[in-house]
Amino acid sequence: MELGLVGLGKMGGNMRERIRRGGHTVIGYDRNPDVADVGSLKELVESLSAPRVVWVMVPAGSATQSTIDELGELLSPGDLVVDGGNSRWTDDEKHADELKAKGVGFVDCGVSGGVWGLENGYALMYGGSAEDVAKVQPIFDALKPEGEFGSVHAGKVGAGHFAKMVHNGIEYAMMQSFAEGWELLEAADSVTDVREVFRSWQEGTVIRSWLLDLAVKALDSDEHLDALRGYAADSGEGRWTVEAAIDKAVPLPAITASLFARFSSRQEDSPQMKMIAALRNQFGGHAVTAAEKSGEPGADAPGADVTPPTGG
Repeated sequence: MELGLVGLGKMGGNMRERIRRGGHTVIGYDRNPDVADVGSLKELVESLSAPRVVWVMVPAGSATQSTIDELGELLSPGDLVVDGGNSRWTDDEKHADELKAKGVGFVDCGVSGGVWGLENGYALMYGGSAEDVAKVQPIFDALKPEGEFGSVHAGKVGAGHFAKMVHNGIEYAMMQSFAEGWELLEAADSVTDVREVFRSWQEGTVIRSWLLDLAVKALDSDEHLDALRGYAADSGEGRWTVEAAIDKAVPLPAITASLFARFSSRQEDSPQMKMIAALRNQFGGHAVTAAEKSGEPGADAPGADVTPPTGG
């Protein structure tokens, strides 16, 4: 079948190639003319035979909204838009309603697989009516991993991105567990080869996984991760997972803690830890360290050894 694909970055570009390997025709548009097949969204739509299917693979938020707005003016009744980016599921409902008013169908699709998806396939979670899903099913089949599993019609519009959001929340917690275990092993004097401990877990253990394999790959490249700064960004999906849990009164302590751990990674001099240090000094007389001034190293601050107040 024919597919229009908008957004040819790391994910979109590889997806175009995998779909073509599956025997389908893909016409791609990107703002970067070096990777685009056509020069505009208008030209993309005009290059496709009706009924058209256009897959949007651009950043969530305003970029997705403006692309869908423009497609709504260009497409015809009976055409279909697939949002394969990381949009919030509540935006899907809005986009579906906007396009429905023009007679255009809508399917949301959460896509997982990263830079490995070209060779391994992409896990797909999609939401929409059975009729709309059927129109794009050959593309889903080309993108998914080989075998019985790897794709799912998760439910109505919004279900695909909601499922992908929860997937990413679980991913946060799993990565945090590996990171904490690695740091504890590195801190233990008795453990002399942390990398090989991780490698030994790849077979026969209940925590063996692709994430563990990737951790070993990272340690093979940089055994103690000395070349990296301890900073980790968070995607919108991690925050949305926690927000959804609050809305639905579902406890997510591990996922929530892993999100907050990423926030703490951005603080070289944590304001929270300043308050903790001050309180420990007040009630227990524990030593505190003064902030550095004019390049001078920190020193114990005045009052570090005071007698704790009564009732502390």
